[in-house]
Amino acid sequence: MTLRRRNILVVYAGYPTRATLLDGLYCFDRYSEDKVSYLNLRLKSVPRYIRKLDFDLVIFHTLFFTSRHDPRAFNALMRKALPLAECAGVKVMIPQDEFINAQGVNEFIRMFAIDVVFSVMPEWEWPRIYNTIDRSYVRICRVLPGYLDDVRLKKMRRFGNGIKTRVIDIGYRTAGRPPAWFGRHGLLKQKIADVFVDKGRRFGLKLDISTSAADTLLGDEWYRFLCRCKYTLGVEGGTSIIDRDGSIKCKTEEYCKKNPHARFDDIEKACFPGLDGQFRGYAISPRHLEACATRTCQVLTEGEYNGILLPGRHYIAVKEDFSNLEEVLKEIKRDALRKQIVETAYQEIVESGKYTYRQFVDFVISRSLPVAVRSGNKPLSVKAYYSIVHRWMGFVNVIDRLIDLAHGRMVMPLRQRVLGR
Repeated sequence: MTLRRRNILVVYAGYPTRATLLDGLYCFDRYSEDKVSYLNLRLKSVPRYIRKLDFDLVIFHTLFFTSRHDPRAFNALMRKALPLAECAGVKVMIPQDEFINAQGVNEFIRMFAIDVVFSVMPEWEWPRIYNTIDRSYVRICRVLPGYLDDVRLKKMRRFGNGIKTRVIDIGYRTAGRPPAWFGRHGLLKQKIADVFVDKGRRFGLKLDISTSAADTLLGDEWYRFLCRCKYTLGVEGGTSIIDRDGSIKCKTEEYCKKNPHARFDDIEKACFPGLDGQFRGYAISPRHLEACATRTCQVLTEGEYNGILLPGRHYIAVKEDFSNLEEVLKEIKRDALRKQIVETAYQEIVESGKYTYRQFVDFVISRSLPVAVRSGNKPLSVKAYYSIVHRWMGFVNVIDRLIDLAHGRMVMPLRQRVLGR
């Protein structure tokens, strides 16, 4: 028997609204040598013809889990996807944001007999997140929330080469103000913006800092923005609270509706007393890698950053209590270290090729299917059926991908029209 290309199914439910999600979804087709098909369950159920195919690997992508903040919606999606639980191949999942409805994630693992979980959370928090899972049957491997894509990197280089002078001293954007149920760590995204706006102008620095959803930049606009900035701000991604069943989120949102001007301390006391800080679900963000790729010097709160970014070497560190803020602003004003830091970060993070979607795909597939699959002696009629179905799935995948791309391009213009910008 000879080795054959393996059949891989990537399952998701929704549309990628950010470039890194688009890259993360289609990286398996782009960088794997196997036969990769996609199934979007947002508007359809599992087709009958898919149930008859033999898949060596089924990947439940991050975009499958975006509805789990609403337990009822996520339970409905699990019921829709249930026929896939009968697949004989290896089943893996890439959930991300595992601190949201961890109970639902554990239930999904049991219902679908998941073999491998690719987690973005630090290893020391796995026992708390996956507390009802038998780890002797389910393996957990750590991955990053996002990676660098070869095609996207070419764009960033082109944008950078087209900008002769970086006219913004410090630039920063978030996708809106962080919700209180992310805990004090989440609020750092807002606090770092506030303190740099308050103190930065006193140093005569040109700032373009916003945490308003109306100012969110997506896709190419975000990369162009980074290329115009000398420095950008950031904190580790993640949260300091674990919401096991989604109740903390619901309780917090309900409380904030009734008390729109409530302080965080009041929200904490009413909705999650004593829970903030007991969980440290922190990880590097895709935006940190993108800043390295655009040669934008990062000013980050102190943290682990998956052991990838090192203070003083890849970024300028600001303390979480901002006690060294004046010193950091003086360094930004002098602008003496920026060139060395961005070049070191570019060489060691970007040029090294360690943090690309190509490497991510190799890692996921090798950890899921460590043994090459050999071709069996299927009847010609079965092989012909498989060939027809795969061709049909390829056609459906093309249509879905065009929809995904169109939706991604329309998100920002639509958002701007809705917000009157």
